[in-house]
Amino acid sequence: MMKYLLLGAFAFSLMMCGSDTANSTEVDDKKVNNTEQKERKTPNKYSISPFPNSPGFEDAKLSNMKYDNGTLSFKVEGDKYKLGAQTPDAPQKMCANSAKGQHIHMIIDNAPYLAKYTDSFEAEMADGDYHTLAFLSRSYHESIKTDQANIAKKVKIKGGKMIGSEDIKLPMLFYSRPKGTYIGKKDTEKIMLDFYLKNADLGRNFMVKADINGEIHLLNKWQPYFIEGLPMGENTVELTLVDKKGNKIDTPLNPVKRTFTLKSDPVE
Repeated sequence: MMKYLLLGAFAFSLMMCGSDTANSTEVDDKKVNNTEQKERKTPNKYSISPFPNSPGFEDAKLSNMKYDNGTLSFKVEGDKYKLGAQTPDAPQKMCANSAKGQHIHMIIDNAPYLAKYTDSFEAEMADGDYHTLAFLSRSYHESIKTDQANIAKKVKIKGGKMIGSEDIKLPMLFYSRPKGTYIGKKDTEKIMLDFYLKNADLGRNFMVKADINGEIHLLNKWQPYFIEGLPMGENTVELTLVDKKGNKIDTPLNPVKRTFTLKSDPVE
């Protein structure tokens, strides 16, 4: 009799242990599921896609930058590129386009660029040192990314004259677009993101971190992009030059932030 009682107790013990094991497995599964829920990425609000190919203007050249009595002047050359002309594929680009045509983007330190449609123009610069970038732009504000189509200098201004100038040798990122106010469906559905690099090869040693209204996108190719999905009203883009691990590069004007506005056209 005692033998049967002992066997019954042993069987009951096994049943209880099995029950505990099942409960433990269920709890562990819940933990795994909760972890997966937490690690699941939230879909991006905004999409970034490569900008369509544009006329190359390989022979376009910007040179001979001078500053005297508040006036900047350049020499612009090129068989096909002309200041004030409309870039041939502007109607197909479906983004903001300047009615005044192709132009020079002039960036002085961390200020938004000046768009200039002649090779000589006023640009007030107080005495001091500046990082400057000038580059040739298509009519829809896309930069021409060739060595001869830009001038990047660290300059010294005194008494309305440029008394010193040297090439920028550090890796640097300059912000170009988006900028200003965009109005109407055609100009607000797709917003061009464009920036300019000096001494920084994306994809090999550097990346650009684009913070769009708080949403982070890492870019490893130097090209313009379309941003889609932006809301009407104020939007903010901050660009940071980072290394391959995502660490900010210690270089002038890094990062740079701009706020721009999208508006509906009341006629539409």
